[in-house]
Amino acid sequence: MGYQLNFAWLPQYWPALLEGVGITAYLTVVGAVLGCLLGVLCAWTRALGPLWARPFVVGYVELIRNTPFMIQLFFIFYGLPSLGVQMDALQAATLAMVVNLGAYSCEIIRAGIQATPRGQFEAGASLAMTPIQTFIHVILIPALQRIWPALSSQIVIVMLGSAVVSQIAAEDLSYAANFIQSRNFRAFETYIVSTLIYLMLSIVLRQILSGVGMALFPKRKAVR
Repeated sequence: MGYQLNFAWLPQYWPALLEGVGITAYLTVVGAVLGCLLGVLCAWTRALGPLWARPFVVGYVELIRNTPFMIQLFFIFYGLPSLGVQMDALQAATLAMVVNLGAYSCEIIRAGIQATPRGQFEAGASLAMTPIQTFIHVILIPALQRIWPALSSQIVIVMLGSAVVSQIAAEDLSYAANFIQSRNFRAFETYIVSTLIYLMLSIVLRQILSGVGMALFPKRKAVR
């Protein structure tokens, strides 16, 4: 007897899917913005910052890059309350994504900074720029232009990795899919729909990041 696909349940549960998409989009936007800012700070510290701070950044980057995201998430949500740090599922998921992306983007951005010719630093100094002005205008922007494709790919990876936040009851898209299939008992169809939505989110996010790159760096070509 062949399996009969049935999507008659979709209109009933569409609002739950849209709510899950909204939470996933929120996590992605906040995680990307704050994670990249954290990555810039850590990259500056590793490449140009004070020597005493570099071991702390190296430890943070190695810890995050060499442990599973789910363990990091569980540590934040279940472990930190033991130290008196209380947060709900959405706050914990957001913090975990920021911390995770911050470590990966640190290394990506640092690679761009290290590829900057030494003469650029001297050029900034000759123009009477402060160290901060030199870093932002002379070092950081060209570095971001060089590594934008890699950074964009990492943001998409983090967005897809956010599916595990449903394990702490953060109501993202994967949580909505799990909830729906537990009610309609149509797991195959439910996960087909959620897979297609994740695929669409990835494509849209890549296009948005490509557009952002073209706006920030007008002379570079669109990333495909």
